[in-house]
Amino acid sequence: MARWLKRICLSLLPLMVAATALHAQAGIGQRDQERIQAEKKKTDAKEVKKEEKRLYKKHLSNQDKATRKRMKRNKRRADRQGNSGHREPFFRRLFGTRH
Repeated sequence: MARWLKRICLSLLPLMVAATALHAQAGIGQRDQERIQAEKKKTDAKEVKKEEKRLYKKHLSNQDKATRKRMKRNKRRADRQGNSGHREPFFRRLFGTRH
């Protein structure tokens, strides 16, 4: 009886080890998962930017020529100022109304 038990255990042991080794390889690795998430984030950002550009062009096409010129002029002025925004002229700041 002990001989049969040894044979059964010795024959099943490699199968159990192989099954656990195969099970460990079944999932996706953390590095691959991070890479996939980074690519997805990049493509999502690209799609959002593309959609914003499309909406802006549609908005521009709805305006008449004078409005488009005014928008373009104001955009250039804003780009020149940077994040600080528009600053009132000196005399308006000096003699303007105080709140």
